[in-house]
Amino acid sequence: MNNLPDRSQKPRNAGLTMVMDKGLSVREAEDFLSVAGDYTDMIKLGWNTALVTPNLEAKLAVYRAAGIPFYFGGTMFESFVIRNQVDEYRRLLDKYQVPMVEVSDGSIDMKTDDKLNYIREFAKNYRVLSEVGSKDENKELAPYQWVKMMNEELEAGSWKVIAEARESGTVGVFSQSGSAKQGLVDEILHYVNNDNLLWEAPLKSQQVWFIKKMGCNVNLGNIAPAEVIPVETLRLGLRGDTFFTFLK
Repeated sequence: MNNLPDRSQKPRNAGLTMVMDKGLSVREAEDFLSVAGDYTDMIKLGWNTALVTPNLEAKLAVYRAAGIPFYFGGTMFESFVIRNQVDEYRRLLDKYQVPMVEVSDGSIDMKTDDKLNYIREFAKNYRVLSEVGSKDENKELAPYQWVKMMNEELEAGSWKVIAEARESGTVGVFSQSGSAKQGLVDEILHYVNNDNLLWEAPLKSQQVWFIKKMGCNVNLGNIAPAEVIPVETLRLGLRGDTFFTFLK
């Protein structure tokens, strides 16, 4: 088909789709990948769901066999940090052969130097994603703080920096109504390379907004398994919301 945007191909550094697994069964994981595996770049096992999901190893084996990297949500990292059990967290990563680590401080207060040190240490053995932004809607960061933290974390060894939105899409770079904070996003983009950012965008309206603003190869995260194919059609201008975006 003519007049389709130039979509990046796997393995890709831009145009990533990060999928949130909130407790899929082994069969559900197999079914999801049978349809959407080609469009899924990485899978996050949300918050601490991995600690209470039955047959976890069998499911992770499905992701490994498909060649799709996975990682535990940043809230799990924070849960171990606040309990002074980072060594136990490392053992859990080793046990399940987790190739990626998310370092975040969205739920707990963490000194900047401590967070950067965690990024540096984990980056020695894992691909690190770090996250900026609070899960508390009452904790607001000024745009310059977002920029400063993102650049510092990239310099410390983060592969991508995640812009917080939660699975609800109502905090961080979004307002409580789910609309993007355009001034904040513009400020971030002015000072941080967009390819180094991963924007959490669980809602269709948010996915559409980012694709229209940044193109088909914007990195999007917290995508539900059932929404991967729909997101890909948005990226390609094959859905009403972006139908005319890429036509010449």
